[in-house]
Amino acid sequence: MPLEDYQNIIHRCFRCGYCKLTYDCSYLGFNCPVYNKYRLETYSPGGMMWLIYASLVKKEIEWTDYLSKILYSCTMCGNCVEQCRFKFSQDLVNILQAAREEAVDRHIVPPPVGRFLTNVYRYGNPYKEPMEKRGNWAQGTKIKQYEKGDEFLYYVGCVGSYDTTSKKAARALGDVLLESGLSFGILGSKENCDGNEVDMLGEKGLFEKLREDNIRTFKDLGVKKIVTLSPHSYNAMKNNYSNEFEVFHYTQVLRDLIKAGKLDVQEFKTKVTYHDSCFLGRYNNEYDAPREILAAIPGVELIEMERNRENAFCCGGGGANFYTDILGGGNDSPSRIRVREAHDTGANILAVACPICMMMLEDAVKTEGLEEQLVVKDISEIVKESLVQS
Repeated sequence: MPLEDYQNIIHRCFRCGYCKLTYDCSYLGFNCPVYNKYRLETYSPGGMMWLIYASLVKKEIEWTDYLSKILYSCTMCGNCVEQCRFKFSQDLVNILQAAREEAVDRHIVPPPVGRFLTNVYRYGNPYKEPMEKRGNWAQGTKIKQYEKGDEFLYYVGCVGSYDTTSKKAARALGDVLLESGLSFGILGSKENCDGNEVDMLGEKGLFEKLREDNIRTFKDLGVKKIVTLSPHSYNAMKNNYSNEFEVFHYTQVLRDLIKAGKLDVQEFKTKVTYHDSCFLGRYNNEYDAPREILAAIPGVELIEMERNRENAFCCGGGGANFYTDILGGGNDSPSRIRVREAHDTGANILAVACPICMMMLEDAVKTEGLEEQLVVKDISEIVKESLVQS
């Protein structure tokens, strides 16, 4: 909806502060990653609401480049939606998204946001990589192109296709799916951006084009079921695409394959802590599938971080921040705080189920100098390693 449709909601936020915390208001600190870093009310969800209302709605103050930077520093993690005590809580992220649409229409987005959107428009990915290289991560494997009659389309996404770190997860999942005997294929050079981050950044027209192009491709190939590597792709396709397709996150598929005896997991002795992806957890309420996979592997001891499930602390990469880096680094960056939390559990492995989380947290482990003590692994990698030992 356009921003003007939210006028009667925006002014009702009186900045009580719950949106900045965990639901139990625990001693663990501020759960809004942006506020936690800057500790200024301007950077809280309530503060952003006030700026949006005063500038974009009431036109009482001029919208500036600095205000755009504040608006786009939000990772869209959804913690505010989870913690807000009011009936309009579900609209908080929608309001931020609508404000970003207004910023796009007025051409007042920060330069990194503009580059992200331009690159996706021109190249189908934010990295300016050619489409022809989109399936290169699968070279040397037995993973094949999707054919009519395959049960699943394995949709990898931009980050899993191009990012060096995340390619490991893409290959591991492909290998595990092959081991299970599942009928699937990839699009390779025919795959396009899913548009989730484009949507979060407020470029509605580009998102609609990506969605329509992808739906047309899926229909032409006879796709009925889609399994995604990324929760971001899962969110876009499950909630904003056509309901003609069944969309699954890969942890849901692996869980069911293990339960059905299609994957013979052997003992894998290690201590693991799991980081909940915002777009798998808070956006789509899937907290159990990753944990059920870990629980099914003999020898894996799952140690929860104190902030977990709906109270999990964002890695800082959402809302395209993995590329734009508007929230920035430093000792108080969300990813560094999160790996310190993971390290404090005594776990050897920080498990993730998202290529963006994997990229952000692996970089943070290196920055913190914890490489010898904590390894970031995608759950698909853990499953693959438990199969290798068979």
